[in-house]
Amino acid sequence: MKIFGIDISKRIKDESSDEEEKVLPSFAPPVETDGSQVISGNSTSGYYGQVLDLDDASVGNERDAILKYRAAAAQPECDTAISDIINGAIVADSSNVPINLSTDNLDIPDNVKDLIREEFQNVCKLLSFNFNGQDIFRRWYIDGKLYYHLLIDPDNIKKGIQEVRMIDPLKIKKIKEVKTKTDNDTGVKSHYVAKEYFLYSDSLGSSTNAVKIDPTSIVYVPSGNLDDSGKFAVSYLHKSVKLVNQLRIMEDALVIYRISRAPERRIFYIDIGNLPKGKAEQYVQGIMSKYRNKLVYDATSGEVKDDRKAMSMLEDFWLPRREGGRGTEITTLPGGENLSQIDDVLFFQKKLYRSLNVPVGRLDVEGSQFGIGRASEISREEVKFQKFINRLRKKFSVLFIEMLKVQCLLKNICTEGEWPEIREAITVDYIEDNFFSELKDFEILRERITMLEQVQPFIGQYYSNKWVRSKVLNLSDEDYERIQAENEEEPPPEDEF
Repeated sequence: MKIFGIDISKRIKDESSDEEEKVLPSFAPPVETDGSQVISGNSTSGYYGQVLDLDDASVGNERDAILKYRAAAAQPECDTAISDIINGAIVADSSNVPINLSTDNLDIPDNVKDLIREEFQNVCKLLSFNFNGQDIFRRWYIDGKLYYHLLIDPDNIKKGIQEVRMIDPLKIKKIKEVKTKTDNDTGVKSHYVAKEYFLYSDSLGSSTNAVKIDPTSIVYVPSGNLDDSGKFAVSYLHKSVKLVNQLRIMEDALVIYRISRAPERRIFYIDIGNLPKGKAEQYVQGIMSKYRNKLVYDATSGEVKDDRKAMSMLEDFWLPRREGGRGTEITTLPGGENLSQIDDVLFFQKKLYRSLNVPVGRLDVEGSQFGIGRASEISREEVKFQKFINRLRKKFSVLFIEMLKVQCLLKNICTEGEWPEIREAITVDYIEDNFFSELKDFEILRERITMLEQVQPFIGQYYSNKWVRSKVLNLSDEDYERIQAENEEEPPPEDEF
């Protein structure tokens, strides 16, 4: 069966190397860290057999897991925590673009650097990242993966990517066919990846009309986390789904308990005199249907309605009393005395925030205050949260790096053999929105200036100027030369009187 899409590696030849890619033998099967579905390529069942293999339990669990992630993200507390993560990772600033490409470590001509930065801006425009950056990051964070189809003009591939389209993770899956080869001398079987492609089906989970897509036409951005079996990539919400369900149950139970225990229940003692048992029961039932109320709590909408057909939570007590007693009497039972205690709900809320790596101090919105002080006053949880945001940014940067690779190869900015070195040297920089980074930089500079004042009397005797510039001020030779040149260009300050 023909694979849909353009194979860039076949359309673009690497002129710097004529050697074919070698497959290195290994007795250990390849370990997939991106959640690809691995199938055996030695079967003679052909394409349809491979498609049927995708309907196993792992794919079903992955599909169900994505639906659970999306449902969990709709919980108010979980949505608030996710918003804090997204706001920390992607800064929506009207005056600046959210991301930039750093090419300072690239050892290539400046004109090539300018071309790479220009293509990076084109990638951001294709994604509309300045406007939709937070929405794209939210989809990746919740689903645990992103798929983009790259639309390229086959008649003129040098134009690069013309359009990108996001694909629902429920409809596509990455496949790797692994084959085995037996060594004639030792009899050991070696495993290698023979073919990679994406399998797309427009109907959710169906393999009837699945289409094979060339891997170079798809940009796949996994979260980097795998499930316990290692068969598919999971979301960062994976460990929080259970806590979200527990919190929802505790909140519903709290509402039901408050409704059922808040009012004082009535106890009706009905005087049935000397009536027989059957007529006594009919008499009591008649009085019950006349005076009782049927209030029912709907956990879906949160409404309380009068439904006489359902079992009521506010059921009164109707007790028959024989002749000789005190006659008909109505008494009350006191309501609950511990209705203001919500420690269980707060416990699960804090545990949910911890599972999402969000500082618990952000949970109490009413009592929390924002203050700008010294960097040493910032809590340890905020520092850990910023490091977690940096890890997410690095994982998410694969989206831009892979699309930039396709652009550079199609427009002949670099060859496929040169790209690995370029990829290692470039970095995606995200703008910062919190004052923590600025406070940290200012405090580091303050400490360096203080240390410089203390070392000043010993310069020329125990320490040299070069040592002070390098160890105390942390200035490189390039920084020192640039500062000297700027001082020579700037006019001396005029004395003010």
